Amino acid sequence: MTIQLTVIRIERYGPWTISLGSDREAKLQILQAGFYRDLQQLFSDRDSLVYPNRFDEYFAITNGLSVRDHVEIKNELSRIYENLTISMAIGSGMTPYQANLEAYKNRETNKLGTHDYGITARDSVPLTRSSLTLNIDDYIVLLHIDIGNSANMCSKMSPYEITYIVSNVYCRLAGEFLKKESLTFFLGGDNFMVVSNATTKQEVQGTINYVSTGLNVRLNCGIGIGRTGRQAASAATKALDTIRDLRHTGIDTPVYEVSCL
Repeated sequence: MTIQLTVIRIERYGPWTISLGSDREAKLQILQAGFYRDLQQLFSDRDSLVYPNRFDEYFAITNGLSVRDHVEIKNELSRIYENLTISMAIGSGMTPYQANLEAYKNRETNKLGTHDYGITARDSVPLTRSSLTLNIDDYIVLLHIDIGNSANMCSKMSPYEITYIVSNVYCRLAGEFLKKESLTFFLGGDNFMVVSNATTKQEVQGTINYVSTGLNVRLNCGIGIGRTGRQAASAATKALDTIRDLRHTGIDTPVYEVSCL
């Protein structure tokens, strides 16, 4: 079971933003929104999925993508954003954290001859799609988590107070799942996605129960399993939708799993 992650970074972003002058905030927000949109489109077209880590750095689940795929995406981004310097570091591992760590190490050591393209990876990443074969044992587990009682919160709290609660949930989820070498990303609203190959269904139940304690929130979790990022995310969302549907029939199941394997 191996997961491949790609860390996409806008290099030297801080110094470049300063060069825009003090009246730059609106321009930067527009740029960041557009960059994320285009990045997500280019990767999702190849059955992958991108999550923002910071607004100058993003994580993509790239199982099934070759180095050449990354070069094509980077070339297109460089064409659209010619003033930005973009790099990509590819890593893989038995857990998302290990894949993230390898991507970081590959960036630091400038591994693989594609560094001229601003892309680094270990030697086992296929250079072209024609040489690419997906290992039958490789799959991705994603957890789509939401706050089940957010509608009740909205009737009792101001918008900013709700954001405070959601931020606390995010921090606690990220901290607990990182202990299991899983990576948590905020999707917006009251939704989170956890890249979580190392986590079992029982561990998920225990973790969301622990995170909920003291925050007066109810967490639902759809577990999705697939060969690619988009497949796993689709399965996780379908699982979360099933939890909501079952609740309408009187069945309370806070954790549900759907597999595309």
